[in-house]
Amino acid sequence: MSEVVKSFAAHSESSPLAAWEFERRDLQPNDVAIEIRYCGVCHSDLHTARNHWGRTQYPLVPGHEIVGVVKAIGREVSKHAVGDWVAVGCLVDSCQTCGSCHDGEEQYCEQGSTGTYGSLDRYGQPTQGGYSSAIVVTEHFVLKMPETLDPAGAAPLLCAGITSYSPLNYHKVGPGVRVGVIGLGGLGHMALKFAVAMGAEVTQFTTSENKKAEAERLGAHHVVLSTDRTQMKAHFGQLDLIVDTVPVPHELKDYLLCLKRNGNLVLTGPIGLQNPPLNNGLLMMGRKSVSGSAIGGIEETQQMLDFCAKNGVTCDVEMISMDYINEAYDRLEQNDVHYRFVIDMATL
Repeated sequence: MSEVVKSFAAHSESSPLAAWEFERRDLQPNDVAIEIRYCGVCHSDLHTARNHWGRTQYPLVPGHEIVGVVKAIGREVSKHAVGDWVAVGCLVDSCQTCGSCHDGEEQYCEQGSTGTYGSLDRYGQPTQGGYSSAIVVTEHFVLKMPETLDPAGAAPLLCAGITSYSPLNYHKVGPGVRVGVIGLGGLGHMALKFAVAMGAEVTQFTTSENKKAEAERLGAHHVVLSTDRTQMKAHFGQLDLIVDTVPVPHELKDYLLCLKRNGNLVLTGPIGLQNPPLNNGLLMMGRKSVSGSAIGGIEETQQMLDFCAKNGVTCDVEMISMDYINEAYDRLEQNDVHYRFVIDMATL
């Protein structure tokens, strides 16, 4: 039977998020019903709730960094049991038939994957996210939470974590590889932690001198003030891979000069049009590449969670109550978070 759940929702782009009750769908044979214990707060939540991208349908319950406990399963579910700690990330479904889905890269589903919120599910109903007491998700998109991971610190791994992990994993980062990370926010601090845990030599780029000690605390081998031309020139031609986590247009020239021959700069921040324009001569001289990367597929996300458990990697978080969410959004707009808010859903 369907269940009425509590949530916090946006009802317009200008109104604050507020308490709202709605019905989750009936439990289908391959569904898992989850009691949500923790939910990370992603910048995408803010953008969507306030309609910054111009396509939000209201009412909207944000949240796609979900950790909780299974409370019911459909009769065909075999991978999860009642009482298991589980997680749900940015996706809750995909076509499961296209080449990308067959390759375990549901995030690039050729029919369009189903977002945890702001999409229509296969039953024609709008998906609503993790700022709620419970969620119902198709079994394939429910991840196993390793027992040794702190569930609150693990919640942001479901978006910020996998977005940072996926390009590092794809490019086979390991010992002997030199990695640069641009930006030290939610994504950037995870990219730094992952690259260090993978055994790479890591250079952290930042525009803030006062972030040097923090980057070193997180494991950076080198910290470069990107506004200092002398510091940047000292790293020209040194790096195999750069993960760029900055979500606003910025100059790429000097970062590309820091790449070695055949190096790759991977964009993970949704910046839109590049400004200033990119001179392709910087790519031709050294056969360098600029590429993009989104989240990972379900298999890779599970691999990331297991990697985190093995290597003791979690996100640095600030725990908040549900009724603090509007203040948290205001602080997000000011980049005043260290490094990810996580909602204790017991406060809903």
